[in-house]
Amino acid sequence: METHVQQPLSTPFHVPLAKSQPADRALGKIGSLEVRLAATNAEIEAAQCLRYRVFAEEMGAQLPAEAVRAKRDFDAVDRYCDHLLVLDTALTGTAENQIVGTYRLLRQEVAERHDGFYSQSEFDVVDLVGRNPGKRFLELGRSCVLKEYRTRRTLEALWQGNWAYALNHGIDAMFGCASFPGDKPHAHALALSFLNQAAATGDNWTVNAIPGRGVSLDMMPVEAITPRAALGAMPPLVKGYLRLGALVSSEAVVDREFRTTDILVILPVKQIRGRYINHYGADASRFSA
Repeated sequence: METHVQQPLSTPFHVPLAKSQPADRALGKIGSLEVRLAATNAEIEAAQCLRYRVFAEEMGAQLPAEAVRAKRDFDAVDRYCDHLLVLDTALTGTAENQIVGTYRLLRQEVAERHDGFYSQSEFDVVDLVGRNPGKRFLELGRSCVLKEYRTRRTLEALWQGNWAYALNHGIDAMFGCASFPGDKPHAHALALSFLNQAAATGDNWTVNAIPGRGVSLDMMPVEAITPRAALGAMPPLVKGYLRLGALVSSEAVVDREFRTTDILVILPVKQIRGRYINHYGADASRFSA
């Protein structure tokens, strides 16, 4: 698989929507929250607007000029991904006005037909995939939720969607970059060192940063790490991955554009903890529509 680092598009575009399953079919519902794939280009653009609000306006990401003008976070990878949406159907207006959370989903076979995985710009995921022949991978990216919706219920809705999607496509492992705020990795020494001790990858799942970009997570001695304090210092999404049974890369990468410190999270489906399988349902039926 030949992979290239994606460059932002200079103009807005129309996205060819995936045809693998009905895009307007709900993957799950929790109260007024509904999770499904984007069904129109307008919904994808609304998700990109949400990403802009979170990444640029809230977190201070330095996005390309065309993204700033459009007030949308978009790039070439958006063309060939599925876009998972969480909508609050209690809000008035169209579906575009109800989007409160989003994930970008990229299946291995789709990546191979185009320009590869987005994460390859930071981590050698081509090597990871190559060492696991016969397994089907799914990249999770661009996760974001509006500040007022960063609750357990919204996170459950997102994971209901991811789980149902993975089952629909026979996925064996999910992976993607997870971010700590800021571009100073050692500011997160406690949390990163704990992850290095508690969630290190095994042989088949080991993944390295692109040469010259990696910063070791091994920043503190084991005896100096307090698990409770380390967990308290993690972003909720990273903590959620860890609870599911995810593994993490041994290195972090600084993303100067987004002003974050990224790790690669790998979640083999067979390693998802049983209580979470039971919670969502082995067939994703717990919160199904």
